[in-house]
Amino acid sequence: MRKLLASLAITMGAVGTAHAQTDYQAEADASAGQEMAQTCAACHGQQGISPSGAFPNLAGQQMSYLAKQIMDIRDGDRVVAQMAGQVDDYSDQDAWDVAAFYAGQDANLGQTSDEDAELLARGEELYRSGDMAKGIPACTACHTPTGAGIGSAIYPALSGQHPEYTISTLQDFASGERANSPNNMMGDIASKMSDGDMEAVANYLLGLN
Repeated sequence: MRKLLASLAITMGAVGTAHAQTDYQAEADASAGQEMAQTCAACHGQQGISPSGAFPNLAGQQMSYLAKQIMDIRDGDRVVAQMAGQVDDYSDQDAWDVAAFYAGQDANLGQTSDEDAELLARGEELYRSGDMAKGIPACTACHTPTGAGIGSAIYPALSGQHPEYTISTLQDFASGERANSPNNMMGDIASKMSDGDMEAVANYLLGLN
């Protein structure tokens, strides 16, 4: 009986959280988010396309994913040195407002070089088919064939992302420095990828539109 009650409590808690997220998303104000995002422009660009590969493009990102990342950084569940103090005073609604602004911007359209054909072929193979010998699943299952991500599952958009940022993110997941994906799924996947695999996927994602 105790196990049943505990299971019910967990389920009800998850349902309550989902409803709260839906409420915040429904009430998200992109205009308010744009105003708050002015301080983000130095690293992420005025419209969410970063001028540097050290910082991620945020334009066109799934709103649910971006709101979660902002709140994770605020709450210390994800440590980003460059973001120290930047979102400490954000409310949950602030996070959703900023996420709504960036989600409404046109995503970056990256281009890859024909000189990297072999690297891109390996990246496409990993993204679309995975590598069963290494236990690496296809990225498309969570991030879709076009790299748009799945907002309802809080899976991020990846298309057009800077390769440098994608590689550093995969490295952080692999090392355990970052562990805020559901059930640490990305930590398990990234730990099976070689440096070459990470580079290949990252460069393929740049030109995936």
